[in-house]
Amino acid sequence: MTKSVLTIQIPQPLLEFGFNAEQIQHRITEWLVLSLFTEEKISSGKASQFLNISRIEFLDLLRKRGISYINYNDDELDEEFSAVQHLNLKAK
Repeated sequence: MTKSVLTIQIPQPLLEFGFNAEQIQHRITEWLVLSLFTEEKISSGKASQFLNISRIEFLDLLRKRGISYINYNDDELDEEFSAVQHLNLKAK
C-alpha cells in the first residue's frame, strides 16, 4: 500500500505520556480509520486492511473503543425486538 508523509503538530503535554513517533503514528492512523468507519465511509473489511489486522481483531478493537459494530435506528431496533418476542412466544 502506498503511503504519504504528513507533518502534524502535537501539543507538547501529549508527548509527556511517553509515546514514541511510531506509537503516535499508530494512534493517529487508528483514530482516522475508526472515524471513517463510524461515519460509514469505509467497511469493516477495508478498515481492518488499513490497520493491517484481521476482521475479528478489528471487531475486538471496536469493542475496546466502545464503538458499536451494528448501529440500528429506532425503527430497526423495534423490528428486531418484535422478532425476538415473536420467537419467544413460538418457543413456548
